[in-house]
Parts: sequence; C-alpha cells; structure tokens
Amino acid sequence: QVQFVESGGGLVQPGGSLRLSCVTSGFTFSSYAINWYRQFPQKERELVAAIASFGDNRIYADSVKGRFTISRDNAKSTAYLQMNNLKPEGTAVYYCNVARIGRGQGTQVTVSS
Repeated sequence: QVQFVESGGGLVQPGGSLRLSCVTSGFTFSSYAINWYRQFPQKERELVAAIASFGDNRIYADSVKGRFTISRDNAKSTAYLQMNNLKPEGTAVYYCNVARIGRGQGTQVTVSS
C-alpha cells in the first residue's frame, strides 16, 4: 500500500523556519523524483520544489528560491523541505507527491504574527 505522510507544519512568525518531512512507503522511493506542492486557501496550487531520484537535480519556484531547500534520504524513503525566512503569503497546505504514484494529505503551514 502506497503511503505518503507529511509532518512538520505549524504556526510560525514571519521570518521563521520550519522543516517539513514526507515519509513514504509502498513503492521504490529511490526510483522517483519527489515534488513538494502547496495549496493556498483560495485553492490555487503551486509546485514549490522538486528533486531528482538521487538528489542530483533540484528545481524551485521563483517565489522560494534562496529560502527553501529540498532534500531526500533514500535509505529512509523520506523527503524534506527546509523553509527559512517564511512569509505570510506562504500560508498553505504543503504536500509531497510522486507523479503517477500518489500524494499525501498535506501539512498546514501558517505564517502569521
């Protein structure tokens, strides 16, 4: 059974940091690129970052470049998203996804003072 479980979200002040985790099971994690998406309250969705199967290639949305870092640990079947200098417009549900495999339910990130 394929599973994606995100964690690490919460309420943080502007300028703060959070580290999200995505623990997966049920498929060969190391064979796939991993994506982090976020869905805003108005339901618009944005690809935040993606990382290739062995971490040798990463891409970021322009809105998070220089502040977010995506990484993965293939031995643990887990992906991470380190988010620094968070902004209020970053308030969203963040979830991980593998194309044609599945996605998690997401973890809420709220950036507010």
